[in-house]
Amino acid sequence: MHLSRELPDYAYSLRSADGHQAKVNDRVLSRSFLLAPDQLVEDWPVTSQTQLTPAHLDAVLAMEPALVILGTGERQVFPPAAVMAACLTKGIGIEVMTNASAARTFNVLAAEDRRVVAAFVLG
Repeated sequence: MHLSRELPDYAYSLRSADGHQAKVNDRVLSRSFLLAPDQLVEDWPVTSQTQLTPAHLDAVLAMEPALVILGTGERQVFPPAAVMAACLTKGIGIEVMTNASAARTFNVLAAEDRRVVAAFVLG
């Protein structure tokens, strides 16, 4: 049987993610970051799920997503209601999950050509 590697038709793909690091394409990141299919924003200034505020989502919302995926580390930790409202009041969906789940979900949605932005908290 012949196997071939399928390359995505978008610029950035998540290979793995956990609570401490993530692999975007062939690059290992150890600081929180934002990711869209065509854009990587490194050093997102969030080091803990507990410090997340609506202002932290300004950079996320500037990327004009239809859906935000918030990866909160090794455990799913819901942010304060005001953080969720920052997206929902603008008609933008937000899903909160572990970083590993967020990576898988991001890749599926990016492959479907969805306007998705993932925000990963690493610490």
